[in-house]
Amino acid sequence: MSRLGKLPIKLNKETSAKIENNFLIVKGPKGELKQKLSDLVNVNIVEGEITISVKDASNKKEKSFWGLYWSLINNMVKGVNSVFEKKLEINGVGYRVALAGQKLTMSLGFSHPVIYELPKEITGLVEGNTIKISGPDKQQVGEVAAQIRKIKEPEPYKGKGIKYSDEVIRRKEGKTAGKA
Repeated sequence: MSRLGKLPIKLNKETSAKIENNFLIVKGPKGELKQKLSDLVNVNIVEGEITISVKDASNKKEKSFWGLYWSLINNMVKGVNSVFEKKLEINGVGYRVALAGQKLTMSLGFSHPVIYELPKEITGLVEGNTIKISGPDKQQVGEVAAQIRKIKEPEPYKGKGIKYSDEVIRRKEGKTAGKA
């Protein structure tokens, strides 16, 4: 039995959910999200609660989908009520970032500026050398943050590059440290 899957997901007053054409649609004050449902799980919406169950709780594949869909639906409900956010820091001499509309323009030591277009559901905010990515879809926010970080990953010697704000970079000593 899935411990999380057994728990009902409560909807608040501003949030509504419905099932149409094998898709779960959750609407809230921060947006609307859709999730395709698998045939292995049963999703029921009753009196402001979403419950998830499976046909055969002894089947390992069905049990794993039970917990997965509970987490996906729970993140959808959280996302339409309060947005998810990731913070990225840009470290390095001369490294800059600017936001114009939905385009991030970054100077990262390359011979040209790097332009990254944010998806329309995602909002960006630039404060100094910090980029704040936010949106209702947790998976999409994480994916956009990972794509931005991948443009110039932090290097271990000086720590130059783009990193998550809570990430710790393991630093290495240079060549001269070995000579003593």
